[in-house]
Amino acid sequence: MAYTKIHAIKATVDKAIEYICNPDKTDEQIYVSSYACAPETAAIDFKYTLDHCRENSPNKAYHLIQAFAPGEVGYEEAHRIGKELADRVLEGKYSYVVTTHIDKGHIHNHIIFCAADNIEYNKYHDCTQTYHRIRHLSDELRKEHNLSVIIPGGERGKKYKEWQSDQNGSTWKTQLRRDINFCIKAASTYEEFLLLMRAKDYEIKGETFGEDAAKYISFRPLDKERFVRGSARSLGKEYTKERIREHIEKKRERKAVIPKKDYSARRLIDTSDEKFQNSPGLQQWAAIENLKIAAQSYNEAGSLSDLENKITVKTEAVKSARQSVVELEHHMKDLAEIIKYAEQYKDNRSYHIAYKKAKNPDAYFRRYESQIILYDGARRVLEQAGIKLKGLNVDKLRAEYQALETQKKELTATYKNYEKEVQDLKRKQENLDRFLGRTQTDPVQDQQAKNKNHSL
Repeated sequence: MAYTKIHAIKATVDKAIEYICNPDKTDEQIYVSSYACAPETAAIDFKYTLDHCRENSPNKAYHLIQAFAPGEVGYEEAHRIGKELADRVLEGKYSYVVTTHIDKGHIHNHIIFCAADNIEYNKYHDCTQTYHRIRHLSDELRKEHNLSVIIPGGERGKKYKEWQSDQNGSTWKTQLRRDINFCIKAASTYEEFLLLMRAKDYEIKGETFGEDAAKYISFRPLDKERFVRGSARSLGKEYTKERIREHIEKKRERKAVIPKKDYSARRLIDTSDEKFQNSPGLQQWAAIENLKIAAQSYNEAGSLSDLENKITVKTEAVKSARQSVVELEHHMKDLAEIIKYAEQYKDNRSYHIAYKKAKNPDAYFRRYESQIILYDGARRVLEQAGIKLKGLNVDKLRAEYQALETQKKELTATYKNYEKEVQDLKRKQENLDRFLGRTQTDPVQDQQAKNKNHSL
């Protein structure tokens, strides 16, 4: 079973890191990586950052475990996924060590990260919201690699494609909810909702209200043996008969306030289903709705060629903006590491100088070992990064980071707006193509066909 879990470390950070870096578990430390610290001195690095933290939380670090189903992933890929998860969760702000353990029946990653970030020295707040974010990011990575995902509600791990098929409605309860939602949107009254559901071949009981009425409304497709209750436990709290009627009444109230309906934001209704063929009334209603949708889509889109051109331009804008965000994230991650080491260099330089001048260097080193180690490590990293140590200005580096963060937020908002615009445009194009009976072709296949004809 695939899972992620996290817990705080309040003491013995060094022992925890020593455990996850165990050579017997990591193939002689082949599968050990770190960011903004060295695995050997990570506990010292963490302490330096925590000493600058203003919060009094006892948490010194966090230990995140990411496990995979047995036999579904190789060692290198698992380790790569672990690093990607750490980068996505911590956004380049927290120092971390990530290791992959290969000594058990299932491969799993250990990520230990400092409880305070290297930029503002704020503590990481572990709560339900942050855990769900971790789980979501982990599931995204599993999806990208077609590995097992964590299923909400505690279901067993299953391949993403299998889980996605459930999400797309292959389970009949999911389809029932979708049909209820569709009929709620289409109906003007509760009675009309019941008619539409029966037109979709659902048998219904318990739909009435009153003292002698059944507590729950129940639905049964004709190809199923049992009814499903419209209760919080079975379908969800939004699918009780009280909530269904309330949704329809609220929708009617909104219609009275909003005179114009945005038909272009909807998709064409598929009338090819047998349910529509056997119901002339439902078919006529769908035909009228589709005409309104197509007419408004065409009116807002202009010509079809203009619409296709807009989609192309906006799609390229999405790609460009998203790529800029990714590049900014990489730059920010590198800069955050430089800022951390620049501060370590400045804060501990005096200990290095005193150590060089000490009459008894060995005694001085034993007393200030951590500071001297941090200085040496920071200087080495900065020199390797090509940073000039003379006149090193941490405030200037921080200002540059803040400017990048602002730029990232603006670009993220921009590409998300572009994505929404592309979705809206594609929906209009799909509506018009279906209404006009146009078949969309693959431009790559078209070009291959042309080349083949030329060759003949």
